[in-house]
Amino acid sequence: MAHHSDSSSYVVRLNIGGKKFCTTLDTLMQREPDSMLAAMFSGRHTICQESEKGYIFVDRDGKHFRHILNWLRDGVIPPLKDSEYAQLLREAEYYQLLGLVDEIKAALSKRKEDEELGTELTRIDIIKCIQSDRVRFRGINLSGLDLSKLDLSFVDFSYACLKTVFFSRANLQCAKFRDVDAEASIFHNATLRECEFTGANLRGAVLAGANLQSANLQDACLIGCSFCGADLRSAHLQTADLTNANLEGANLEGANLKGAKLTNANLKGANLQRAYLRHVNLRDTHLEGAKLNGANLLGAIR
Repeated sequence: MAHHSDSSSYVVRLNIGGKKFCTTLDTLMQREPDSMLAAMFSGRHTICQESEKGYIFVDRDGKHFRHILNWLRDGVIPPLKDSEYAQLLREAEYYQLLGLVDEIKAALSKRKEDEELGTELTRIDIIKCIQSDRVRFRGINLSGLDLSKLDLSFVDFSYACLKTVFFSRANLQCAKFRDVDAEASIFHNATLRECEFTGANLRGAVLAGANLQSANLQDACLIGCSFCGADLRSAHLQTADLTNANLEGANLEGANLKGAKLTNANLKGANLQRAYLRHVNLRDTHLEGAKLNGANLLGAIR
């Protein structure tokens, strides 16, 4: 290969599986200096050129090579279908373009996350909806939305997907959450008085400081939830699963916990006065400092 006085601007002609491309030596070597392409033109290797116009032949599919050149020029990857990204990834790995490999994998990972958390409505859509008289989001996917500080009282969220929704300080009084999937959602200091959570999946949700007075959480999955300092007075928690839940300092006065699972639950300093705890297994529950005056413990295992 002949050398130009300015090697960086030296034009390189490539024949990739029958598709022909022209670029510069600088493009091939600058962004990914440790790649196979950079090594080919480093001067350390002998390169065979075609007799016609000096094209260098590489026995690979040339379909996506333009994307590889654009990556080397600009450091950007194009929006492609998943199947095309997979093809481009194979080519990037062949040419040992590690930066491009990382970008493709990151794009595929982000796309997967967006699909999993793909919401059907935005925060603005929600605000417009709640200005109407009757609001229903039954069965809607609202995953990942920030609905903090909104007045969502009396809204029907039944059967909706609310994973990782941020409800902090929102007013959800009398809202319906029947059979929702609200795993890892944040209800910090939210008003949830008289809410309907029957059969809801709230695994890992943060409800610290929330007002859940008279809320219905019957049969709900509350595994690993945080109810620190929450107001659960007269709440309905029959047969709810509170395994590993943190209820430290929560007010459960008059709450119905009949048949609830409290394995390894933290009830330290909780107010359980007049709570209904018949036939509840409290053997593996942390009750240090809890107030149990007047609690119904008939048949409870301690």
